[in-house]
Amino acid sequence: MKSANFFLGVILTIALAACAGQDVTESIPLPEHPRPDFERAEWINLNGHWVFTFDEAAASAALSGGDLSAFGQKILVPFPWGSKLSEVEDKGDIGWYGREITVPKSWKGKRVFLVVGASDWDTQVWLDGKEVGRHQGGYTPFECELSDVRFGEAQKVVIKADDTSSDSHLYGKQGYGNARGIWQTVYLEARGENYIKSLHFSPDIDASAVKVDVALAAPAASGEAFKLVFKTGGQDTFTGDMGGKDKASFTIPLKDQRLWDLDDPFLYEVTASLGGEDKVESYFGQRKIGVTKFPGADYNYVALNNKPLYLQLCLDQSYHPEGFYTFPSDEFMKNEILISKNLGLSGNRVHIKVEVPRKLYWADKLGLLIMADTPNFWGEPVPEAREDWENCLRAQVERDYNHPSIFAWVNFNETWGLFTQAPSGRAYLPETQEWVRSMYHLTKSLDPTRLVEDQSATNKDHVESDINSWHSYCPGWDWDREIKYYCDNTYPGSHFNFIGGNVQTDAPMINSECGDVWGYHGSAGDCDFTWDYHIMIDAFRRNPKCAGWLYTEHHDVINEWNGYVQYDRSPKIDGLGDLVPGMTIADFQSLYYISAVKYLWTVNKPGETVDLPFHGSFMTDKDPGKLVLETELVGYNALGEFKTFGSHSIPVAFEPWLSKEVATGKVEMPSENGLYWLRMTLKNDKGEALHHNFTTFRVKDAKSPVPEKTRILTFAPSSYTASEWSNGQSSIYNGLKENGFGHGYYEYTLTLPKDLDLESVRSAALVFEASAKEKFGKDKDGDEIQGDYMLGKGTFDHCKSLNSYAMTDTTLWPSKLEVSVNGKVVGKVDLADDPADHRGILSWGAQPAEREMREGGSYGELVKVEIPLSGIPADEILKTRQVKIRFSVPESDLDGGLAIYGKDFGRYPLDPTIILKTK
Repeated sequence: MKSANFFLGVILTIALAACAGQDVTESIPLPEHPRPDFERAEWINLNGHWVFTFDEAAASAALSGGDLSAFGQKILVPFPWGSKLSEVEDKGDIGWYGREITVPKSWKGKRVFLVVGASDWDTQVWLDGKEVGRHQGGYTPFECELSDVRFGEAQKVVIKADDTSSDSHLYGKQGYGNARGIWQTVYLEARGENYIKSLHFSPDIDASAVKVDVALAAPAASGEAFKLVFKTGGQDTFTGDMGGKDKASFTIPLKDQRLWDLDDPFLYEVTASLGGEDKVESYFGQRKIGVTKFPGADYNYVALNNKPLYLQLCLDQSYHPEGFYTFPSDEFMKNEILISKNLGLSGNRVHIKVEVPRKLYWADKLGLLIMADTPNFWGEPVPEAREDWENCLRAQVERDYNHPSIFAWVNFNETWGLFTQAPSGRAYLPETQEWVRSMYHLTKSLDPTRLVEDQSATNKDHVESDINSWHSYCPGWDWDREIKYYCDNTYPGSHFNFIGGNVQTDAPMINSECGDVWGYHGSAGDCDFTWDYHIMIDAFRRNPKCAGWLYTEHHDVINEWNGYVQYDRSPKIDGLGDLVPGMTIADFQSLYYISAVKYLWTVNKPGETVDLPFHGSFMTDKDPGKLVLETELVGYNALGEFKTFGSHSIPVAFEPWLSKEVATGKVEMPSENGLYWLRMTLKNDKGEALHHNFTTFRVKDAKSPVPEKTRILTFAPSSYTASEWSNGQSSIYNGLKENGFGHGYYEYTLTLPKDLDLESVRSAALVFEASAKEKFGKDKDGDEIQGDYMLGKGTFDHCKSLNSYAMTDTTLWPSKLEVSVNGKVVGKVDLADDPADHRGILSWGAQPAEREMREGGSYGELVKVEIPLSGIPADEILKTRQVKIRFSVPESDLDGGLAIYGKDFGRYPLDPTIILKTK
């Protein structure tokens, strides 16, 4: 899924005649109707190549003379100029688009509109040189009626988009890629003389009914009826009188109503019509959003259909590397939703962007909740900025009202755009707080069916909100403390997390941004996010007062690499299935959740018996039947050998909405040094695995038994006596791991024990952990990083931060290793990659409880090289009793480097080890 050819390959070829009676067939991007929730049958998609120019003189000449040839370039609409998919470089603030249109003769007698899904920022439209409309704003649709249509004849449309920057215009995170000019589908549409202007559905599941609000372009004729035909759901056709009215509300009872929820996202598909003049296809989901008490507790949860819903969400930046705000295909948008569904998430928070309607359609159809942000301006809250924001909010709620997936409107984020520079410094002024309060109430008046956040807060500065949200980014070791801090300070009347004398109500308290990306000094960069994530989710599930969490983020962007998937949506590899068969990252989102009540990493004594409580978190009332927790202790000993120890089955009683310790087990530590982990699998009475988890134990200080007639010789990675690397070398945590970049070698000189009879040795093998070693940006010239990450600055190098170490993915970094003993090559090894993921447990265990990370999760492969006893210069060894072992990467096209791991770093708990078998 990486190439532009793939994305463009899924652009469909459609016959425009199918929707407009034209005889032209053209391959265009995003051919589908952009709004399945408000679709008329007669429409023409204008996506595709338009002529384009930044030259105002050329555009003016075209407007006056009608000749579009002077535009000079072509742009692929609807991709914003500057994006790769647009085929136009960003070389100006003002862009001019032109193309010919032909309105079908069959549309004669209809009103014709040109609709632009979104264009940033000041957009003007001309038809045959006559201005027909203008819109200011960058995120919501607008339309122009084309009154001078010559049906069946070619006419010229020119669109000017002025995207000159202003701190008072909504901009969001366009630093990731500037969404300049047109960035959503442009189309023509035929309507009746009077037509349906707005159609809103407000479900009332408690009354088994739906309220329908209809707005017309003009008052209906006397006796004219509004009709609603149900295409799904088995409902009778409804007819209501609209005579003399341009607005009306109807309450329609639903027999045997079928609710929309995450497991059964049923949509009532309808056709709405106004007499014989206008017809619109739409849909709604019969569901209710509210709050309710968490069973057995005095705090509230968000409720879906009157049941508490534990929110497991992610931050969706909703960006594409080659289209910026605009996705290349409908299939891509569907897959965006499926990524979250397959992770077991309940929803996405679309961040600082008004989402593309077809992506919201897929959230509706597939059953994923959406928190919908309104974009921000980056200047101060001056009148012009407030006006642009309010206009956007109104249009956003108007357009997206019918999407059942949207459960909350998020007005502002982290006080962005709300600060005013005062003599004493930057301040969130009381008058601005009151404006924010008024916008909360405005949003509630526009849509009383959903929750509203005044802002998603990171500065503890809520004013009035339906959700008591907070942001925090921490390393894994700090999450228990952080969550407890918020839980302890959350109760009605508390001033905590609020500003200006305002206090908490009983609104649900949730985390609305979390992770480790900003939990380390600077940024975590590209690293294995799953270790800290594992610890964090265990902590959240043990603290049910926090009604949910929202992980940053769905996918990587240009300067953040903490997504579940990469920016091109290719997968990251977490290694969980190697630790617990069948485990995936979706296990961290299971409604049925078991965790060990301990920190994920502990150091234990050999033979120690650990009393281990298990915490159950069942965030559902769906009875899975009889449950059993199966546990198994496994791991690697000090020779890298995989061992399996005792297993147990522990009955677990299901209770709806349970959050408590459900059992205690006794785990006996192995008697030999090693790295071990307790696998946990929760199964139902059908033997189906509902959840997987594990916790780890590092056993040290044992007098590990040595097999009979065996001698073990070990040496630390840092004990090399000679080294040389073409691109330098580095040492991690005083030699726990040694890195050589490019080609070169590490050489070790070992003095053999005096009591070792060399003539008694019948075989020898060298066992060690090693990987290739990529030289990252942080290894070259440090991590001095400038600029605001939120505005697309910082660094575009995924491993520039000192905290980073690229997480394992589908792109490999191979190397070739040669092992020699006293100058004789005894083994050649292809090292597949330089990985870092959950399997690098020892690397994570070596990290101190600090906000700096060094190569967390990195590990190698276990290599065993047989050392032939013939061919080694035995006389020299007998004389000096020394052995020289060299690990070398020969110069080649790969030059893939080498990392050597010790017993306390990587995946396997051993230093490089020589195993001698004696007679």
